[in-house]
Parts: sequence; C-alpha cells; structure tokens
Amino acid sequence: MDSDLEPKPAPHAAPGFFITFEGLDGSGKTTQLRRLAGTLHHEGKSVVTLRQPGGTALGDRIRAVLLDAKSETELGGIAPEAEMALMFADRAQSLRQVVRPALAAGNLVLCDRYTDSSEAYQGAGRGLGPERILAMHQAVCQGFQPDLTILLLPPLAGCLFRARRRNERHQQQHGVSENRFEREGDAFYERIYEQYKVIAARETERVVVIDEESGIPVIAEHILRVVRERLGRYAAR
Repeated sequence: MDSDLEPKPAPHAAPGFFITFEGLDGSGKTTQLRRLAGTLHHEGKSVVTLRQPGGTALGDRIRAVLLDAKSETELGGIAPEAEMALMFADRAQSLRQVVRPALAAGNLVLCDRYTDSSEAYQGAGRGLGPERILAMHQAVCQGFQPDLTILLLPPLAGCLFRARRRNERHQQQHGVSENRFEREGDAFYERIYEQYKVIAARETERVVVIDEESGIPVIAEHILRVVRERLGRYAAR
C-alpha cells in the first residue's frame, strides 16, 4: 500500500490508555475483553469498556440497523458505502462521547472493535478497498489510533464454526438470524481474515496477534502479560 494512504497515528496526550480488541466473530475477542476488564478492575484500575458499533444512544441505534438480520427486510439492502458511513458515524460519536473523555480522566479504555474492523469487513469483505476506509478514518477520527490492539486470529474454520453455531442457536430460539454479517459466505470471511493479516504486518508496533487455540484461560494470561508490559512501557515514557 502507498505510504500516503497508511493510517497516520494520532497519539493522545491524555493519561489514559486505549486498547482495542479485533477479530472475526467466533474468535473469542469479546470473551477475552471481558476477562481482561475484570482482572484489571480487580487490581484496582479504572476501566471503561464499550463496543463498536454501539456504546452510545446513537451507536446502539446504528448497531441495531447494521447487525440485525431484520434490517434488510424492513429497509431494503444496505449499500456497502452506507454501511461504511454508518460505522464511522457510530465511531465519531463514540470517540467524542466515551473514548476521549474516559482517556482524559485517566481510565483504561477497552473497546470491542475499531477502525481495523472497518478496514477488514467493509474494505476487504465488502470490496470497498482499504484506502477508502483509511481516508475516512483520517477525515472522521483525525487518525486517532489505539495504544494497543489485540488481534485474535485463530484458524478461520474454527471462528466460522463457532459464530454460525451461535447464530443457529439464536435462530432456533427467536426465529431469525442474530447477525446479518454471519449469513455471509466463506469467501467474505476469507477476505476479512487476510486483511487482518495485512493490518498486523503493517502495524507491528500497535497490533499484537494472538493466533493460538490453547484455551480461554491460557490466552487470557497471554493477553494480560502483553497488556502489563505495554502499560509499564507507557508509564515509563
């Protein structure tokens, strides 16, 4: 990728620390975020957690439109460009209302998905191209990047199996698919998976890849070691 199109990090001067969790549905990222948040809170640290899309009143409305499988029945097909724009509308609101104030107050902010998800899902999965996503990130988020990104990247087949099994359970219980993304075919997710690899190779300082399948507790310990090391390095600056 042309270096002019690569994301330009915008480090914040606030005392807090911003960690994002990335990966496909079924990768375990949400479980690991919750475990990390619980551990850090138990250690006496101030922790704020949120997810994207969502985390604000506006964001929750956007999430309902983007993820609910009934949306396309009620609204018609959502254009990839509209999907991208809604993701960034959510992100702009989240940054202004939650993330930046929490960092300014000295909190650890743990966020389930951020712009890497848009680059992978809308840029690669929907075929919009990473350049358009990164340009939108510069325009809407002023290039604001996390201090650390934990990328859960276990084998693709396992992620798809877990996500689709969960979706089937939800469909059996509620009569409708849980998530419109999870109805996509394997090729969609293969593009996403490969783009996550591209992001990790490009952002070697920010992104830490966890690709093992050694069980939830072992992976949680690995993540905790990474976070403690980064927090120690951050405090020593």
